[in-house]
Amino acid sequence: MQKADEWLDVLLRLRDRRVPAIILTLLQDKGSVPRGAGTKMVVSLDENWLTIGGGNLEFQCMAIAREMLIGGQETPRHETFALGARTGQCCGGMTQVLFEPWGLPQPEIYLFGAGHVGQALVAILATLPCRVNWVDEREAQFGVIPAGVRCIHTDDPCDVARHAPENSLFVVMTHHHPLDLALAETVLKRGDYLYLGVIGSRTKRQRFDYLLEGKGIDREKRETMRCPIGLPDVKGKLPAEIAVAVAGEIIAVYQGVAYSKESPAFRSKK
Repeated sequence: MQKADEWLDVLLRLRDRRVPAIILTLLQDKGSVPRGAGTKMVVSLDENWLTIGGGNLEFQCMAIAREMLIGGQETPRHETFALGARTGQCCGGMTQVLFEPWGLPQPEIYLFGAGHVGQALVAILATLPCRVNWVDEREAQFGVIPAGVRCIHTDDPCDVARHAPENSLFVVMTHHHPLDLALAETVLKRGDYLYLGVIGSRTKRQRFDYLLEGKGIDREKRETMRCPIGLPDVKGKLPAEIAVAVAGEIIAVYQGVAYSKESPAFRSKK
């Protein structure tokens, strides 16, 4: 017998591991069925928890759930099963199953710097469908922390960058140019990032190119670094204006806009 909230415990564990899943719920039942309405099961690509009754019904439902995960389906789906020929079960009843996607992967953003621009940018990023990690050495700088934002106060921001998940988006705008350079070097050497943007002028870009080349980072990889940062058509020097330009660039990246110097949206600003 399932505990009423056992499936919630499963989802909390999956959330901590950042594992997407499908929640299976028996919506209604008629006749002889192995489990009653409200019974739940959780299915990920590699594991499953709880049960909706076992047998071929459960096997087919798990296959549907994993097909949804592989296809990245974001909308719920329901199926009706007659527990006879279709399912290879002889109960003779009928049940309807709801398949709900849960915890689909979201863009993981690491924002380094809690200065005026960082504060303006994090307020926008917090409203987007992404996971925001806000990193600074100065704990007092965080100020007002938007809901859902994870703050990381650390003496070693580069260590955070080294251990971030693959395909993360990195935004570097700290209070210290040498730290910006160290973070850029750390991310570029990883090579598995989705985006790297560093705040600064064209002069700063040229200086960083020279220094990064001396650290063994080739030109092709350096050209994936956005500096100056932000969509070029969004002008302005106010923190809010810069934040809008950077947020627009990030949205374009995680929505799949081609990220290359040939693309008008990402034309090199070196």
